[in-house]
Amino acid sequence: MKTTWTDICVNLTNKRFDKDREEVINQAVEADVKRMLVTGTNLEHSRQAVKLANAYPDHLKATAGCHPHDAKEMTAASWVALEELIRSPEVVTVGECGLDFDRNFSPADVQLEVFERQIQLAIKYQKPLLLHERSAHDAMLSLLQKYREQLTTLVIHCFTGTREQVKRYIELDIYIGVTGWVCDERRNHDLLDALNDIPLNRLMVETDAPYLTPRNLKPKPKNGRNLPSVVPHIGKELASHYQVSPSELQSITTQNSIDCFNWPL
Repeated sequence: MKTTWTDICVNLTNKRFDKDREEVINQAVEADVKRMLVTGTNLEHSRQAVKLANAYPDHLKATAGCHPHDAKEMTAASWVALEELIRSPEVVTVGECGLDFDRNFSPADVQLEVFERQIQLAIKYQKPLLLHERSAHDAMLSLLQKYREQLTTLVIHCFTGTREQVKRYIELDIYIGVTGWVCDERRNHDLLDALNDIPLNRLMVETDAPYLTPRNLKPKPKNGRNLPSVVPHIGKELASHYQVSPSELQSITTQNSIDCFNWPL
């Protein structure tokens, strides 16, 4: 089976791509990153993600959800509109949603309410969850354990935590998304340790572009902006850690994205 790289989290609706979005997508495809999951972090960005997925059906799928930073913005009308988006065939997962008690841009109680409601929507439509967690590991686990038997698949996006944390996620049969954080020797020590407890059949690769440009990438992208075409660089770093070839890691992680999101190659 011919395969490709899959970027499971790229913020293509971000304004930093407004001037060259098509070029960025084409550049990724040329780099053999032919599958990109466009992340919706609030209602407007979820709408834009769906539009992009419609415009590039061979390469893009969308998420629809509310990031914890934006939880305080949700209204009754927002929920109606978000649910309509979640029903779209272009949307393969609910999210990016979760908890962020690090910055608390939305109050913790509001974050919990909005996250739980998105869990319930994922159950209702039997779609996966794309999860965000910062400084809220125990609270997130508590909610996920409450609903795990009713949920389909889940992925923790941009995991940077500890070995103990990843063990608890793996116990709940959750996929783990790894970014260019793994390429930063200043702060990747916990993540490298945690990789020892992430089996290959639970690993996925992501850029979180335009954020988290790999520190060891040469040459650096213009203006320091991360790009989905960087996925092979991250994949090579991970392949070295797992002592497999980059092509083998490519095949495994893309198969994981197929299985997790019900997104055929």
